[in-house]
Amino acid sequence: MRAILCRELGGPEKLVEAEVPDPVATPGHVVVEVHAAGVNFPDGLMVAGAYQTKPELPFIPGFEVAGVVRAVGDGVSELAVGDRVAAFCGIGGYAEQVAVPATRVHRVPEGMDLSHAAIFPVVYGTSYHALVDRARLRAGETLLVLGAAGGVGLTAVQIGKALGARVLAAASSPEKLRLCAAHGAGELIDYCAHDLADRLAE
Repeated sequence: MRAILCRELGGPEKLVEAEVPDPVATPGHVVVEVHAAGVNFPDGLMVAGAYQTKPELPFIPGFEVAGVVRAVGDGVSELAVGDRVAAFCGIGGYAEQVAVPATRVHRVPEGMDLSHAAIFPVVYGTSYHALVDRARLRAGETLLVLGAAGGVGLTAVQIGKALGARVLAAASSPEKLRLCAAHGAGELIDYCAHDLADRLAE
């Protein structure tokens, strides 16, 4: 199969297209035929050798994908060949197929485009883990999101609103703040035009 391969650390210009062996669905894993893959900040860090985990060279980057299950390993009962899924794979996503632990694969709802589903695992997963698992955000609490117009920032705004929190979005321009408002932020702070500490004290 074709894949984007990192043979040496550096910028994205170091990545090459190459033929690599097809993945196999080992026990507890599924093979996903990739229809779309997300591109995230950690992907760039990983190929530069600056991420917290450092796979051995050569490796296939790509944290998240969406596609169709093509093979199911032993012990997997909740997924089947033909299922439309999104997956957090960590590495390996920039390929025609990727093998992923079944616990990191979720069905995509009918009507949702796979190109949209492919960008859910990293940004929504990061925000959900931070706000629900770690912060245990509750309705009525106040959430301040810095850099709120980025991928993780916007999903934090959305999740905070869905949980019933008072959501303050801080970003660096009126255009970015309009985007935050469209995603559910109730209060907006332009930290390039105003002192953040002063605005929070109001």
